[in-house]
Amino acid sequence: MYIIPAIDLLKGKCVRLIQGEYHRQIIYEDDPVKQAREFIAAGAKWLHIVDLAGARIGKPVNTESIAAIAALGQLRIEIGGGIRDEDSVKQLFDMGVERVIIGTKAVNDFEWFTEITEKFSGKIALALDARGSKVATHGWTQSSPQNLLEFAVEAAKLPLAAIIYTDIAKDGMMSGPNLERTRDVVKAVNIPVVASGGVKELSDIRMLTETGAKAVVVGRSLYEGTLDLVEAIKITQQ
Repeated sequence: MYIIPAIDLLKGKCVRLIQGEYHRQIIYEDDPVKQAREFIAAGAKWLHIVDLAGARIGKPVNTESIAAIAALGQLRIEIGGGIRDEDSVKQLFDMGVERVIIGTKAVNDFEWFTEITEKFSGKIALALDARGSKVATHGWTQSSPQNLLEFAVEAAKLPLAAIIYTDIAKDGMMSGPNLERTRDVVKAVNIPVVASGGVKELSDIRMLTETGAKAVVVGRSLYEGTLDLVEAIKITQQ
């Protein structure tokens, strides 16, 4: 398993939303590139970026910050938020992004999602964001009737890079990850699952290693100092 520190971008700054609610945001760093360099210094090889403004309006917005981080050339970047057409996918890959994360458009137009995963085989990740057993869309502002595990099974038939499962109720709360649901998603599919949401401390990382998840996204716990990135990386390498 490997650790993926997160940078959530809003108005060019690093923020965190509490349970995905835009009116409950915490600003942690004004300079995303500076933050990325700190993650590199701690030993990070991957970076998870969410374009929060993009998620709301349906197209990439914070492209200047994304391009600047990619230009460092030291992180494998996965990025999501408002990616709902092929031009946006190409734009991000042209910047040097490793894999593109798609959520809302995958749920609302599975035929298009199938085509885009086949066109960019092994480079698209599914954002499986859920409230309980149901999938959420549009920057977590809308609920879908789609069942979490049923949708995961169907999507796993595609040539995806990974499924990134986020329990919205846990995200930004530092109350511990949803281990049971993470384990269920891992068992349901035969592709890599990335866990996201709720991690507070090293014990959470240890427990996630036992779920079968291939990676874990960590955000607020790093910014608030309850999780040491260097130590977290060490645990996954043991």
